[in-house]
Amino acid sequence: MPSRVLTPIRTSRRRFLGGAAAMVLGPSFLTACGSDSAPSETTTQTGGPAGGTLRISNWPLYMADGFIAAFQDSSDITVDYEEDFNDNEQWFATVKKPLSRKEDIGADLVVPTAYMAAQLRNLNWLNDFTEAAVPNKKNLRPDLLDAQMDPGRKFSAPYMTGMVGLAYNRAATGRDITTLDDLWDPQFKGQVSLLSDVQDGLGMILLAQGADPAAPTTASVQAAIDLIREQKANGHIRRFTGNDYVEGLISGDVVIAQAYSGDIAQLQPDNPDLQFVVPESGGTDFVDLMVIPYTTQNQPAAEAWINYVYDRANYAKLTAFTQFVPVLSDMTDELDKIDPGLARNPLVNPPQATIDRITAWAPLRDDQKQQYASMYATVTGGQ
Repeated sequence: MPSRVLTPIRTSRRRFLGGAAAMVLGPSFLTACGSDSAPSETTTQTGGPAGGTLRISNWPLYMADGFIAAFQDSSDITVDYEEDFNDNEQWFATVKKPLSRKEDIGADLVVPTAYMAAQLRNLNWLNDFTEAAVPNKKNLRPDLLDAQMDPGRKFSAPYMTGMVGLAYNRAATGRDITTLDDLWDPQFKGQVSLLSDVQDGLGMILLAQGADPAAPTTASVQAAIDLIREQKANGHIRRFTGNDYVEGLISGDVVIAQAYSGDIAQLQPDNPDLQFVVPESGGTDFVDLMVIPYTTQNQPAAEAWINYVYDRANYAKLTAFTQFVPVLSDMTDELDKIDPGLARNPLVNPPQATIDRITAWAPLRDDQKQQYASMYATVTGGQ
């Protein structure tokens, strides 16, 4: 659905490390708000059936029509749903003081991006799930269930994810793009864009150089930056971007761009020449997670919501709306019931061979985030 390309929203979700925010929210920022943190605990009764009111804070246009009503009809829970989570950093700046004082923030379940969830966990501001309350967690993709940041998913439940790879205009390239070496082909000099976000921009470069984003080092990050610096100096890289790379692809100024799978899935119906590929050496992903703040007023209802989301038939409705990559395994049959085109779209329902080439970044310490952002900014100019 190209009309729903949300450039400003997606940029704000994924650019923490690429822009000035990474320099502002440094170690001193988290240290200051962490000084008043308290041990994680549940603030409501967890026994008995879930009921009452569930307050959810989520990103705009991240919910399928009729989904909330169906959940309410299937339960004794009333949902107060707000699309008020517009930016990880802005949200954190708003809630850090009340959370540090263990005061209600007006939400029982929120959907931050993975790095923000990790920060909240480090501050002891998230509750663990009641294991028996989310039996459908077994439907999670194995690679997400065994995540480094939360093995077994004790406190974070993936909501949506997407791939970071290469998008290209097949009519302009005249051939398929399959490797990182294709990105540097002299034929495309001045027609390439890279993402200015540290993790999204450098992840596939690290993988192509034999390094691992799941175990990054200063040396491996520097080696990736050195390669990019060389390509920038010789005029190969046209610009560094956020989600505005789509403008260059559409106009033809950019032939190959580092890109997000969901953007291209939405653009392809209007421009079938646009293609997306995870390079043979690998790409990375991003994940938005459902978490329960330790100030929740209704943990049982939040867990019932997560369990409902993780029913494959229910989740297929969300996937059909967002066109992001499902976090659940074996979704083909349920997607096929809604739209066979979705089930066969490798950007929405990627084959296992593609998923196997995706590597998640390690949860970075705050000092690493600041260091890597500073290093990459010397090339990107802080874009």
